[in-house]
Amino acid sequence: MSDTESQVNIKAAVEAILFATGTAIEATKLMAALGTEEEPIGKKEFKAAIDELMSEYEAEDRGIRLIELDGKYQLCTKNDYYDVLAKIVNMPRKHSLTDVLLETLSIVAYKQPVTRAEIEKIRGVSCNHAVNKLVEYNLICEVGRLDAPGHPILFGTTDDFLRCFGISSMDELPDISPDKIEDFRRQAEAEAGIEVPT
Repeated sequence: MSDTESQVNIKAAVEAILFATGTAIEATKLMAALGTEEEPIGKKEFKAAIDELMSEYEAEDRGIRLIELDGKYQLCTKNDYYDVLAKIVNMPRKHSLTDVLLETLSIVAYKQPVTRAEIEKIRGVSCNHAVNKLVEYNLICEVGRLDAPGHPILFGTTDDFLRCFGISSMDELPDISPDKIEDFRRQAEAEAGIEVPT
């Protein structure tokens, strides 16, 4: 089999797997499914096929995309066609994120895994409503329990978080300074009517 034929078969197989499952699949699982014990697929060969497939889906005449989410790959519809899809299927409504939700989400994203108490320490106010909303929107989820009295829940971001913000991994988040986190705390305290000492 020529390299060109091999590349086409890898792309077609990846497409079939991702279409059939409808979820994000780890690159390692895809590679294991594509190769055999006698002839495993190489990382370089796999990545070349994935990159080519991604480029093909980015064409203007395609309605779906192939995206990477922290080492996993998934087929999803392009945002441009959300309104059209909503007329046919019961699409979930788009959620609007208030400043409070965005601030809470930012803290989880940068400090994860993090507990409610740690979020509240940074924001200076209760975060129960914000955390519950972010869990409801599937932007954050429980990722474990802290080994401490009461075993508080640890929260982290989800694949939907990456998808919503158009990034493929947490490494793509911009750097945030300690001053910015302090600003979050001061803004939250101001919202709550707490006097912040200068």
